[in-house]
Amino acid sequence: MSESRLRCAVCCLLAILFPAQGMLAGETASAMLYTNGAAWLNGSEAPKSAAVFSGDMLQTRPDSTASIQATGSNVMVLADSLVKFEGPAVELEHGAVRVTTSRGLVARAGDVTVTPASNSWTEFQVTDVDGRVQIAANKGDVTVQDDKGTTTVTQGQQTTRDDTSDTEKKKKKHRRAAGAAPAAGGGIMSSPPVVYGGLAAVGGAAVWIWLRPEPPVSPACPTNPCQ
Repeated sequence: MSESRLRCAVCCLLAILFPAQGMLAGETASAMLYTNGAAWLNGSEAPKSAAVFSGDMLQTRPDSTASIQATGSNVMVLADSLVKFEGPAVELEHGAVRVTTSRGLVARAGDVTVTPASNSWTEFQVTDVDGRVQIAANKGDVTVQDDKGTTTVTQGQQTTRDDTSDTEKKKKKHRRAAGAAPAAGGGIMSSPPVVYGGLAAVGGAAVWIWLRPEPPVSPACPTNPCQ
């Protein structure tokens, strides 16, 4: 096999391998979801347990709850809530979440951001109904940031904030009226079956190039290629 043909095959494999490795890394599960009653994950009915990824949308019904468990953190999604999981944070669109964390997991509701004041075990609850956000510090202190500044809510205390502007309230109300959260997640090209299929196809092509015999040398052309 000629050196140029070998080099071509190796380059093809490397070109597909490294992007595919990155896409598969992006599919690593960030947390586990456990549902209690009917719930929706990215617009489809959620199973009793499932892996969740950054960007996934979870919606509970008035008679159901769910738990998102990650390393050092647990997010209890209470009944009739719509939540977006973002890895180190959760975004509450409507309803309520109860966060227990030792990793500083953040909860957001519109323009309001709630952050544990320390990395010690902290438990707090955030409720967002019709643009009014209530924050309760059950264990440990939390900081609350919005367009008016940053304040600290000490353990055992609670406060109320306005989560966003009137325009954004109307948008959120319209989204909630539309029903279950729409499907989210990566495109089809980032799914593991597509990535592995591409690797198999390129690998097969490289093997074919490797094993294909050199074209016979013509008596009229003793060198290959002819010069």
